[in-house]
Amino acid sequence: MRAAFLGTPAAAIPSLAALATVATIDVVITRPDKPQHRSARPVAPPVKDAAAEWGFRVDQPPSAAGIGALVADVDVAVVVAYGRIIPEAVLESVPFGFVNVHFSLLPRWRGAAPVQHALLAGDTTTGVSLMQLDAGLDTGPVLGSLEVHIGEDERAGELTARLAGHGAELLATVLPAYVGGRVAPEPQPREGATRAPAVTTGDARITADHTAAAVVRAVRAFHPKPGAWAVIDGERFKIHDAILAPAGPPPGTIDTVGDAVVLGAPDGHVELLTVQPQGKAPMPAEAWMNGRRGAVATLDP
Repeated sequence: MRAAFLGTPAAAIPSLAALATVATIDVVITRPDKPQHRSARPVAPPVKDAAAEWGFRVDQPPSAAGIGALVADVDVAVVVAYGRIIPEAVLESVPFGFVNVHFSLLPRWRGAAPVQHALLAGDTTTGVSLMQLDAGLDTGPVLGSLEVHIGEDERAGELTARLAGHGAELLATVLPAYVGGRVAPEPQPREGATRAPAVTTGDARITADHTAAAVVRAVRAFHPKPGAWAVIDGERFKIHDAILAPAGPPPGTIDTVGDAVVLGAPDGHVELLTVQPQGKAPMPAEAWMNGRRGAVATLDP
């Protein structure tokens, strides 16, 4: 089987490796290099670096319009977090279509940020689905799926890495069976569909109105990017790790309780473990509070 692979972030690399064990990869398609941080120097997507190291042909079309010509001669195209909507005419041009490794149990969490939304909702299980892309947003028929338990303290980056591994295993098992006619696509059920739109930096802000559970879930869901954050004395204050606490200060304030640094919420309390004041590196919350000489902090509205 001849295949194309479309992907961009590091989470797509395990599936690229898995595809290479079951197909001949004609081309790896990824997003163009782009400047990172304050530097104007373009940085390659992780998939580009991996594909080049492994000797695959790489192409970076500036728009989705350039994909059609690149997949003209393949039997199937595999997509993992490519980051662009593929035109319907291109989807229909490949004999076995475009097959997507999606990091949720469809139809739950259709969209760009399924891991983050699963954590924000407090889900205890999620999974990976192998599906055919169609004109809708993650609405195509499913070829196979695998349920995965979410760890009690697992954060988005850690969960994404685990799901990337499980998705690669599912791809290597199911794709040959699908192309060989041993697996038939199954339409998604109409019930239970939820949306998982891309998250923004604004979504990750913590305020005094957040419940204790909502704070902890946000810290887990937005780590490592964009990072849960609050505003203290007009400056951004990131929270990288936190757990529920039995007691603490009033809502919207941060104070020391015994050996712990605790944020008060309307219905409970949150112990801050790792924080990052603006302009500084991540640090233990106790070190940050020591630098304040124990002064109580208040979240800006």
